[in-house]
Amino acid sequence: MDARLFMRAAATLAAALAAALLCVWLKTPLPWMLGPLIATSALSLMGAPTQSWTPARNAAQWAIGAALGLYFTPQVTALVLQLWWAILLAIVWALLLGWGFGHWLQRVVRDRMPGSASERRATSYFAGAIGGASEMTLLAERAGARTDLVAAAHSLRLLLVTVILPVAFTWTGLHGTDPSLPGARDVRLPGLAVLLLATAAGAWLLSRTRRANPWFLGALAVAMGLTMAGLELSAMPQALTNAAQLIIGVSLGVRFRAEFLHTAPRWLAAVAVGTLGMIALCVGFAALLAWATGLSAATLVLGTSPGGIAEMAITAKVLQLGVPVVTAFQVCRLVAVLMLVEPLHRWGWLR
Repeated sequence: MDARLFMRAAATLAAALAAALLCVWLKTPLPWMLGPLIATSALSLMGAPTQSWTPARNAAQWAIGAALGLYFTPQVTALVLQLWWAILLAIVWALLLGWGFGHWLQRVVRDRMPGSASERRATSYFAGAIGGASEMTLLAERAGARTDLVAAAHSLRLLLVTVILPVAFTWTGLHGTDPSLPGARDVRLPGLAVLLLATAAGAWLLSRTRRANPWFLGALAVAMGLTMAGLELSAMPQALTNAAQLIIGVSLGVRFRAEFLHTAPRWLAAVAVGTLGMIALCVGFAALLAWATGLSAATLVLGTSPGGIAEMAITAKVLQLGVPVVTAFQVCRLVAVLMLVEPLHRWGWLR
């Protein structure tokens, strides 16, 4: 990173830190993630030269993955394994929800979207799929879709879900209803050093395979394995997870630029309306799953919502809403979507 980009990244982090501290003082929900996310998004849309540093984002995902893996004690793992059928239903639900969202986008903006019929179908399909923004944009490019519209749709969807759900849960008082207690509760420096080294190695090795979200999933897998084996090395320092939330918030906020609002306004409006509809549908689906499983509906809303793994898991962690359940639902869904969404497109599922 050259000096100019370094200064931009440092200034962005300083503004994000100020926003986080303000939100802590105001006692807003998820202050360390939502404060930086909203502040960075606003600055970016106003034309400020905001900047995110990729190594810092990778380190933040690694720290969050390691922290979440500590929740998978043997007792909690047994509970999650009993929910295999509910996770399978949630995967089917995500595929159907993405199909419906993509089909709706195609119908709403079909007459205003340039390109051939196949290009419009691919754009709507991958914009609607419930997966990571970077992965869906890459798949969309391979299918000949409008990658700018796909990336804009996923960025806006993720922003709306990440802001709306934590605020709604906090205002309604939904927190701490699941028996998902972490293993180690104290920070032990020797054990913490081993934990950080082991999870960093797992994250680095997975990053060599060029898989999706390697720094998050690699650290999560190693921390899960250690905790499931009964090894309670150390808890993660709260300051470290707060810093990771701040950096993740910044990495989401810098996606928005001044020209973002001028890129197909009708498309963005359709994405916003559709996202609100998906949130409402997920609340209904989660209520049915809660009735069938006996788990908290709030936990299952986070597990089935059209948000990202890290963001929804952080929400569950801060609000104590069944972190292992939310993480398991989101991780299994991501893997299934990445495996199935491209073949389904080739088979003409959207037609």
